Amino acid sequence: MTPDRFFALLLALQTRRDPVTTTDLAAETGVSVRTVLRDLRWLQDAGFPVLVERGRWGGVTLLPGGALDTARLTPAERDQLALHGLDDRQRHQLGAAADGRRAREKVAARASGAAGPPLPLSAVVTTDSRPWFWSGAQGLEPSALVGDVRRGVRLRIRYRRAAESAPAWQLVDPYGLLAKAGRWYLVADRSGTPRLYSLERLTDWRPTAAPRRLRPGISLADAVAELTTGWETSADLRIHGLLAARHAERAQRILGSRVTVHRPGEGPALSPSPGPDQVALTLSCRNLEEVRQLLPFGADLLITDPPEARTRLRELAAEVVGQYAEQDEGDEGAGPTYPRPS
Repeated sequence: MTPDRFFALLLALQTRRDPVTTTDLAAETGVSVRTVLRDLRWLQDAGFPVLVERGRWGGVTLLPGGALDTARLTPAERDQLALHGLDDRQRHQLGAAADGRRAREKVAARASGAAGPPLPLSAVVTTDSRPWFWSGAQGLEPSALVGDVRRGVRLRIRYRRAAESAPAWQLVDPYGLLAKAGRWYLVADRSGTPRLYSLERLTDWRPTAAPRRLRPGISLADAVAELTTGWETSADLRIHGLLAARHAERAQRILGSRVTVHRPGEGPALSPSPGPDQVALTLSCRNLEEVRQLLPFGADLLITDPPEARTRLRELAAEVVGQYAEQDEGDEGAGPTYPRPS
C-alpha cells in the first residue's frame, strides 16, 4: 500500500459513522475493489481495528481507537493529507513544504505506534516526480499563481502556445493546478472547453473580480481526467512497421503507451513478415506528422503501412540528408567543418 492510499483509506473510514462499501472506498481512493480489499487486510495486519462485514447489509468500519489522530493537525496540515501524489519538491514549489512535513511527522508518530514491528512505509518508500534528464524548474512557479486560483475567480492569462511566436491574452475559468511528469499545468475552461496551460509558457496573469464559471458538476479531478484521457486516446492513425528486436525496449521507453510491440504471431499481418531479429510494432498517432517520432530508429525500422506514412518518413529523411549535403558541397576536400558556437 502506498502512503497516499494509506492516508486516504484511513481518512475515508474515519469520516464515516456508518459502514462504507468497498465499492465506495475504491471510487474514493482511485483503485479497484480488489486493491481496496488487499489494503484493508494490510491495515488489519498492521493493528488497526478495521471491521469488514460481508453481505447485503455489511460494509467496512473503523472501530473506536483506530483513527488517525488529526486533532493535533492544523487545517493547513489536514489539507496536506488530502493532497495526494506530490513529492517534497513539488510541495516546495507550491509553498507548502513546511505544512506537508509537519503533517507527516505528526501522523507518522501515531501510525508507527499502531503498526508495530514493521518499518513505516515512509521509511522505505520515496518519490521523485522529475522526468529523466530534468534540467530544473522553468517558467512560472506554481506558488505565485496558486493564491489567485484558490480565490475562485476568473483569470486573464498571457499565454504562448507551442506553435505561436508571441503570447496572447485570454480569459479562463480555473479549476486548479496539475503536477504531471515533473511539469505544472493550469487546468481551466476557456469558453466552456477544458484546456491545459503549461506554466512554462504562461508569462503573466491578472485576476478579475468576477467569480469563475465552471461547468456544472465538473471538479478539478474530472477536468484532468477528461483532458488526459482525450490526449492519450485521440489516435486516428495507426502506423505499422518492423523494428530490430534489440530496440524494442527503447521504443517502449521513448514512446510509452503510444507504441505496441507485438509478440510473434500477434498483431496485424505484415508484408514482409518479421525476420528472426525483428519485432512488429504499431504506433498510434493523432496525425501523419507524428511519424517524426520514429526518426531516432533510423534504418533499424521499416514502416510497412500505411503508404502515406512511408512517404512522409522518406521525405523527412531526405530533408535531413539534404541539409547536411548542402553544407558539405562547399567544403569538399577541406575536411569536416562545424558551425562555431555564438
